Amino acid sequence: MKRTALVGAVVALAGCAGQAVEPEPRIVRVEVPVAVPCRTDEVAVPPWAAEGLRKSDSLELKVRALLAERRQRIGYERELLAANEACR
Repeated sequence: MKRTALVGAVVALAGCAGQAVEPEPRIVRVEVPVAVPCRTDEVAVPPWAAEGLRKSDSLELKVRALLAERRQRIGYERELLAANEACR
């Protein structure tokens, strides 16, 4: 009786061994950061007010041009900072 049960178990296991078990398909989501180049409009360098000054210009004209250029520089720096901030 034991021999018959043993032979039956071996035959049953042999029948299962011949069948290929395919793995169950699974969808796995992987989130990976990807570097994206920053694209902003190029900030144009303004024509500086003091560029056209000559040595013979009056002191008042030179001071006014330098003050205007200071305001231009402040605005230009703000535009550069805004463009830089847009890339973050």
